Amino acid sequence: MTPAPPPRTLVLGATGFLGRWLVLELLGRGEPVAAAVRDTAGADTLRRWLHDHGADGAAPTTVTADLTRPGLGLSPEDDARLGEVRDVHNLAARYAFGLTRAQAEPANVHGALHALHWSATRPGLRRLVHLSGYRVGRDPRPRYPLDPSATATLYSRLGAYEASKHLGDAAVRVTAPRLGVPLTTVNPSSVIGHSRTGEAGQYLGPAQLVRQLHRGRLPLLPGTRRTFLPVVTVDHLARFLTAVPEHDRDPLAAHTVLDPTTPCLPELITLLARHLGVRPPRALIPVPLVRRLPRVLTGADPETLTFLSEDRYDTGSAERLAADAGLTHPPLAPALTRWATRLVEEGFGAP
Repeated sequence: MTPAPPPRTLVLGATGFLGRWLVLELLGRGEPVAAAVRDTAGADTLRRWLHDHGADGAAPTTVTADLTRPGLGLSPEDDARLGEVRDVHNLAARYAFGLTRAQAEPANVHGALHALHWSATRPGLRRLVHLSGYRVGRDPRPRYPLDPSATATLYSRLGAYEASKHLGDAAVRVTAPRLGVPLTTVNPSSVIGHSRTGEAGQYLGPAQLVRQLHRGRLPLLPGTRRTFLPVVTVDHLARFLTAVPEHDRDPLAAHTVLDPTTPCLPELITLLARHLGVRPPRALIPVPLVRRLPRVLTGADPETLTFLSEDRYDTGSAERLAADAGLTHPPLAPALTRWATRLVEEGFGAP
């Protein structure tokens, strides 16, 4: 039997919603992949998922890693197995609302820097791809570290999840040039299910709006008629990430990835209400007012409100890369309705 070639790509966060699809996409292209997992149970779960999604005859190398530790917590043996890695995708993060700073920072800030420093040790490194967020990284001159007062203010204003993502993004963008690491930050909008199957896999963000809508708990929609909550399908984002190391050449690059056909939030919610056969919200309510009302009345997590904005985003670089790679977004309306159907079928992730 011919031995498997050594991995050329490492995916951190490989067992997460997006990580699984990225590993599947890379394997489908014949790329030797290493998937970082927490333990053997995670490795087994990933292999079963890949098998169920058509990855017969192809499997990633798995290594046990801990992003919160220097060197990714890799054993000397696993580190040596990754000696020929040229592309690193860091998709690992602590993604939840209601976190404390102590819970969010080890993975989202320190972990981002650990991935960067480890990548710098790869002799044939082509690129580190760091997954950020679409409302993150818009400062052309990021600062890191911030002084303690500014850091505390950021966490207080944004909540632990988003603040830690801002700091992680700034940390890698400031540090990568010092280490000589070619870096691309990818800032995706809210990720919805697979365009063909609707497979969901994560139930935060806009999925919670759909949950409230389906259960008749969204009589008023936070925002305005111009509120824009863009989305992107998980399969398009996985294909985009796969293309990044091949097409980016600048030492530092950044891309905001979203489907430009996403309608404004009231239209999006109305489309989903019609599909689910439920009543759409009766009216809009300004976000500042929602913030002042008791959560027991609104059902809105305060951290989610920071994502409800009329802002628009510069997607020019992502669109150019997608065109060069021959990528196009799948039709959005059917992808949205398939995703909503799967959310309902899966009970919105309820155990």
